[in-house]
Amino acid sequence: MYKILIADDHPLFREAIHNVVSSGFLGATILETADLDSTLALTEEHDDLDLILLDLNMPGMHGLNGLINLRNEAPTIPVVIVSAEQDKQIVLQAITYGAVGFITKSSPRGQMTDAIQQILNGNVYLPSDIIRTQKQATRRTSPEHPTIPPELLQALTRKQLLVLERMTKGESNKQIAYNLDIAETTVKAHVSAILRKLNVHNRVQAILSAGDIDFSAYLRR
Repeated sequence: MYKILIADDHPLFREAIHNVVSSGFLGATILETADLDSTLALTEEHDDLDLILLDLNMPGMHGLNGLINLRNEAPTIPVVIVSAEQDKQIVLQAITYGAVGFITKSSPRGQMTDAIQQILNGNVYLPSDIIRTQKQATRRTSPEHPTIPPELLQALTRKQLLVLERMTKGESNKQIAYNLDIAETTVKAHVSAILRKLNVHNRVQAILSAGDIDFSAYLRR
């Protein structure tokens, strides 16, 4: 059973997202806060939270500064931004600062449920148009070279390359473990090593920076 915190200062939206979570995740414990201070206090009280659904614009947030504060105070709790904001740079900055997903408030109910489920499964979630735009930008600025320097990719073992390839397909740790016939704990160890070797902070950054890498070229070596 999941324990999820909805942090948003708009009562109507809190009620709407509460309904999405309660109907999509039966038996979930749902907590609510309306400003950053009470959110920080509640994370101290409930360090077993599975997920925080965080509004960027509630009192005390000051935009992305609030996300940074929350990640510093509760680094083990996954945070997903749920916001009306749709500026692609803001979305990508939020991921850079440690969010594991970004859901727009205009998302249909089913899409929001699917996004939350992906994240609870250990995956990451970005709106598809954001990923598309980012990959197009990568191709425009660097048509012949991946975003990740080749020497960093060459530092990955064959198994780590296989795990990274699966990550770029949006697979969760559990799916990767099944497809590669290895233990889920082994996948987690590989993911940690990949993030460290590629010098990125989280899974989304690794996926975005991997861009259009031709994994077969590296796996042939």
